[in-house]
Amino acid sequence: MKKKRPNIPLSRFLPTSRKEMDALGWDQPDVIFVSGDAYVDHPSFAAAILGRWLEKHGFRVCILAQPDWKSIKPWHDLGPPRLFYAVSAGAMDSMINHYTANRKRRNADAYSPNGEINKRPDRANAVYSQRCKEAYKGIPVVCGGVEASLRRVAHYDYWSDKVMQSSLVSSKASLIAFGSGENTLLKIAQRLDAGEDIKALRDLRGVAYLLGMKEELPDHRFDDVACDNKTISLPSYEEVADSHQAFAEATRKLHQETNPLNARRLTQMHGDRLAVINPPPLPLDTETMDAVHDLPYTRKSHPSYEKVGPIPAWQTIKDSVQIMRGCFGGCTFCSITLHQGRAIQSRSHESVMKEVNALAKDPDFKGHVSDLGGPTANMYRMRCSKPEVEKICRRLSCVDPKVCKLLDTSHTPLVQLMKESREVEGIKKVNIASGIRMDLARESKLYMKDLVEHHVGGHLKVAPEHVSDSVLSLMKKPAQHTFEEFSERFKEASRRAGKDQYLIPYFIASHPGSGIEEMVELAQFLKRNDYRPQQVQDFIPAPMDIATCMYYTGIDPTTLKRVKVARNPSDRAPQRALLQYYKPENYWSVRKSLEKIGRDDLIGNHPECLIPEKPPRGARIAGKRKPGGDRKGRHRNGKKREGYRWAARKGSKRG
Repeated sequence: MKKKRPNIPLSRFLPTSRKEMDALGWDQPDVIFVSGDAYVDHPSFAAAILGRWLEKHGFRVCILAQPDWKSIKPWHDLGPPRLFYAVSAGAMDSMINHYTANRKRRNADAYSPNGEINKRPDRANAVYSQRCKEAYKGIPVVCGGVEASLRRVAHYDYWSDKVMQSSLVSSKASLIAFGSGENTLLKIAQRLDAGEDIKALRDLRGVAYLLGMKEELPDHRFDDVACDNKTISLPSYEEVADSHQAFAEATRKLHQETNPLNARRLTQMHGDRLAVINPPPLPLDTETMDAVHDLPYTRKSHPSYEKVGPIPAWQTIKDSVQIMRGCFGGCTFCSITLHQGRAIQSRSHESVMKEVNALAKDPDFKGHVSDLGGPTANMYRMRCSKPEVEKICRRLSCVDPKVCKLLDTSHTPLVQLMKESREVEGIKKVNIASGIRMDLARESKLYMKDLVEHHVGGHLKVAPEHVSDSVLSLMKKPAQHTFEEFSERFKEASRRAGKDQYLIPYFIASHPGSGIEEMVELAQFLKRNDYRPQQVQDFIPAPMDIATCMYYTGIDPTTLKRVKVARNPSDRAPQRALLQYYKPENYWSVRKSLEKIGRDDLIGNHPECLIPEKPPRGARIAGKRKPGGDRKGRHRNGKKREGYRWAARKGSKRG
């Protein structure tokens, strides 16, 4: 029997306009969320989660999604909030959302209807915040989300190629709420509602603020955990902007204070003003995680987008179920640990199954759960087995350089969850699409068996990222043999299950520590294993990441050792080409790289060679079409002559 598709009343959504507020009989909202993303009422979108969370606790919440920032009219149309504005650039840093690793404008925005671009400004956090202040003076502005959180201290900005001040300075926000915001925003709303001034809220965990020139640093205490209540002073903005060594030192100190159970308050001078970063919020307990996911989400995009077109990000995750937050991997190029926290925050088995059962009954559901996971699919319910040690631990990763012996790595709760979810009536398939931590997965035969037999849709995406152990060490990723062992166990499990399945590995080009030699090593690995990446993942230095510090300074902040870095386009392009060595259009670039490092043995017709001696037809065509390409840079006898060179970036400061 075909399920009837009811129309969801507009009143089921959080209001987005004055008309919608009037229909609810509201004279004024308590909180207005200003977001760079389109409004999707789904538990994978922050504005929906936090808005529903405040709604549950009695507050009136409006969503101002992707407003036209070129004027304050959208702010005036909605009217002022009674308590505060909650501002976010969206699920991504707006600069990463807008630009590729080559600093070229992207042609689509997954968080906008119909993938439309230009629905949010560059550096959206600051722009939105300033519009809030311009529209209604005196109303507190609380910034959150990835962009505000990961720019809360002085940071390197890849797109301007310089160190920028804390987003507190650019946004002029009253507070930044970083990390998981449920408890922080609720306390802000409750205390403002009780009549407290916004400055009184500077004692909260998970907030950062900027002291006035004549204000003294308050003596706030955080006695709820093992924190010793010391205040750690970071090198000033002026120091980190002037000295690579100071920048590396600031990065090291910052990342040492990420465990909320012992993290201390940080301060950083910006001219004559002091940025104060309180300890991170405590992890959400299971009860709270369950409550957050039990809110009355419609799981749909707002009806106003129906005539414009679907939202790609929502289409991807609409039939997914998030079972956890956080990651203890500590990969140096990833912001998840820094943003969501190192402690895994898991829902209960019962909560997840309630959502799976509800999803199965949705008239729009086609029977396929697109993902059962989170930041890392197989870290569900994993925690340190000794809480007393966890309280004082300052390791940046629980799995690097090897898996901590105190880490509970049991996959049993997850295997039980996978089994029960796929047995729900109306469920045809439960896919695992989140990233899998291979060094953990390979140790559980039962997990590997169930994964391969029931939860892989023909292929499984994994992220070894590289094969050079020196690069993997800088990434804080497992050694190369880990991927090879996982691959063999995956193949064997697939063979036993009678399934023709394969892995799709993702690799990164131009990560700090990776040069031509390391990329040739990776290309050889790809050739031996018959992997032909169709997409190239270029390293993008995101604010506050350890790898970003390496890129900018050439220093590993965890060891203070020098690291080689591919900074210029002329250094990065050959690494991209080597990832796709098999493409005719990359022939001349790959050949040039091989000759440069004396690996002519990889040019020829024997099986181990990456490229043939004679250029294929596609290479000749590509060489003719590319202005200044390497084809024009060669005489017929093969000797090199000086050709096109990338112009050096203006204003680049290196020391």
